[in-house]
Amino acid sequence: MPLNTFAVIDFETTGLSPDHGARPTEIAIVLVRNHKIVDRYQSLMNPEIPIPADIQALTGITQAMVRSAPRINVVMQQATDFAGPYPLVAHNAAFDRKFWDAETRAIHRPRVQPFVCSLLLSRRLFPDAPNHRLGTLVQTLHLPQTGQFHRALADAEATAYLLIRIQNELKQRYALETINENLLCRIQAIGRNKMDAFIQEYRRLPRD
Repeated sequence: MPLNTFAVIDFETTGLSPDHGARPTEIAIVLVRNHKIVDRYQSLMNPEIPIPADIQALTGITQAMVRSAPRINVVMQQATDFAGPYPLVAHNAAFDRKFWDAETRAIHRPRVQPFVCSLLLSRRLFPDAPNHRLGTLVQTLHLPQTGQFHRALADAEATAYLLIRIQNELKQRYALETINENLLCRIQAIGRNKMDAFIQEYRRLPRD
């Protein structure tokens, strides 16, 4: 497995949680390797349930658009193949993780890799941002504009650029050589305003 590769994902869905019957309508995955975007995957999918009118208005994904799209199980087979074993990343990962885990279990491909949350990481590294919504961070950090928010590929690409910015910020601010998923998962779990103390402790840990 190539080192320092992440699969950045984004779902558009019919609702907030698969626990309440919501299903995906679109997924995108952007591969980031060594701080660069190297590949992309995107597909609409047919949730086989109605999309509420307010969500159609928010995402622009209509019932007509998904009517002829592949079924979810077909798309998720392709998506898991594309993401491979790489650590997954999403902005507000608690949302996307629920759908990824529900739909991969349904096709008997349960997740084995960790899930990194760029929202939590941005709170640790950029506490002075007006807020930590993806659109705000794109504007505040002067990240590339990737298209219409609330469409999966645009949001996944924006999150990928945010991940790259987070990795570069960690390297420059703390002179860290390797920014891997283990470090990112530990950072997102620490309390706010504890970054400096955590990094001091992290530096004292033995390396393989």
